[in-house]
Amino acid sequence: MRQGKKSFRHESLQDAASIQEILAAISEGIAKGKVSFSDSDDKIVMHPEGLLHMKVTASQEEDRDRISIRVSWQVEDEQGKKKKPLRVSSK
Repeated sequence: MRQGKKSFRHESLQDAASIQEILAAISEGIAKGKVSFSDSDDKIVMHPEGLLHMKVTASQEEDRDRISIRVSWQVEDEQGKKKKPLRVSSK
């Protein structure tokens, strides 16, 4: 069972080829069901499965262009799998 929130954040300047490699690794990890992110400070391992929600935004403002890609999914823990189904009645 999960305990609290765990997050990973890394920010750096990269050239286009490096970003292509990172995006390819993320894509391959999603396909395999395991994506790991790490740097010298932290590490997180995720297991994408089932239906994934994807949000893509692109914007241009004065001298800055931005692309944002967000992928998320629900994770079922062992307790979540054991929950009894909801029953609703109007009687």
